[in-house]
Amino acid sequence: MALQAFAWPVRVYYEDTDAQGLVYFANYFKFMERARTEWLRSLGVEQDVLLREHRRFFVVVETQAEFLLPARFNEQLLVTVGLTDRARASFSIEQSIFRGGLDGELLCRGTTRAACLNADTLKPARLPDSIFARTRT
Repeated sequence: MALQAFAWPVRVYYEDTDAQGLVYFANYFKFMERARTEWLRSLGVEQDVLLREHRRFFVVVETQAEFLLPARFNEQLLVTVGLTDRARASFSIEQSIFRGGLDGELLCRGTTRAACLNADTLKPARLPDSIFARTRT
């Protein structure tokens, strides 16, 4: 289980739904990406600054999701992010999507592993120590 989970609200827009009025499966990954970006921002990581000043960026190297219940147009969702592991050049997180809030229905859960790459060589690069200074695994 991840420690110190971060939560980010997401509203379901019409563009997120399919012909049946349910959130299209690929859009859950978009919701998780938005929450990961805001989680990194909450840790003081601005990805454009990381690229410009440190010549590093993140790529998703592995992701998995389990879709439990559908979300519908105009629903308010809450997406959580929690660090589960970190290595020299990568980190892993757990994410969950709830209808309404943490006490709402669990709609989707998944994991993601991201690697840090050198922008010039596209090879793995050491994660800056400061990134996860405020978290525990």
